[in-house]
Amino acid sequence: MSAIWHTTPTLEVMNAMGEGTLGEALGMRFVDFGDDYLVAEMPVDHRTVQPFRLLHGGASVALAETLGSVAGFLALAEPEDYLVVGVDINATHLRSAREGDTVRGTVRPVRIGRTVQTWQIDIADGRGRAVCSSRLTCQVIKRR
Repeated sequence: MSAIWHTTPTLEVMNAMGEGTLGEALGMRFVDFGDDYLVAEMPVDHRTVQPFRLLHGGASVALAETLGSVAGFLALAEPEDYLVVGVDINATHLRSAREGDTVRGTVRPVRIGRTVQTWQIDIADGRGRAVCSSRLTCQVIKRR
């Protein structure tokens, strides 16, 4: 295991976590990971655009929260007893992404505490240009 992951990430497991969720409906898929980051992509298509055929800001936020929530779960020391839930998210939309493009989000920890986690998520277009900068705070709660 790496420095921050208590559950070793695999693309198969991370993508399976999204089956039957909003992430799957929006076409999100995990494509890479490392010792302190995860990467997922999402198409800019009929599922994720607003009326002007540009990436919907809400779709960017959904990608950010998905990345942060999965990262938070993988960073839990006792995932069988605890889970993470998003309690605050903000997003600054920096540029548009056009229909036909694919955006790529990368999540990295800001702080992984015992009861609170904060994650930075940066989303870029297919040319690597910044589209959205987001920060997600998660609370660690005991499973019922």
